Amino acid sequence: MADQDLINSGNGSGDANTGPQAATLAQYIKDLSIENPNSPQVYQWQEQPRVDVQFNINVEKASDELHEVIIKLEVSARSDSGVQFLVDLSYAGLFGLRNFPEEAMGPFLLVEAPRLLFPFARQIVAEATQNTGFPPLLLDGIDFGAAYLAQLQAQQQQSGEAADEPSGDVAPGDETPQV
Repeated sequence: MADQDLINSGNGSGDANTGPQAATLAQYIKDLSIENPNSPQVYQWQEQPRVDVQFNINVEKASDELHEVIIKLEVSARSDSGVQFLVDLSYAGLFGLRNFPEEAMGPFLLVEAPRLLFPFARQIVAEATQNTGFPPLLLDGIDFGAAYLAQLQAQQQQSGEAADEPSGDVAPGDETPQV
């Protein structure tokens, strides 16, 4: 019996509240818009489109242990003749976090959670472009870690400049979601 207690002590049967825990509880399309404004003429255009991809990550606290992470992707294909297609996707995940240290919340919610969600959002964009009559657009991967570090550096520079200047206004696109 004592041997059985030793075996079971490390398999999760002990105190579950000791270490940090994270779980993806749900993933879903929050908003999706697809436009093919110049059809049917667009299918006769010969020039190669310029594809522009913009992304943003937003985190909203649903409760003490629940956070919604939203990846917003804006994809456009344009040529000299005009717009070929536009895709606007907000793809979200609901993450349960328990016993997470405060310093680990930002990296998890702004790096790891988007990294987990991105392949699904990428598939939705590919299917959306294919459904507009174009070949599926397979987005390149996004280095969420590098984007997070760049944003932290920009904030540190702004806070250093704010200490030198009396006004500390932040441009709307430079804000970091508070988690």
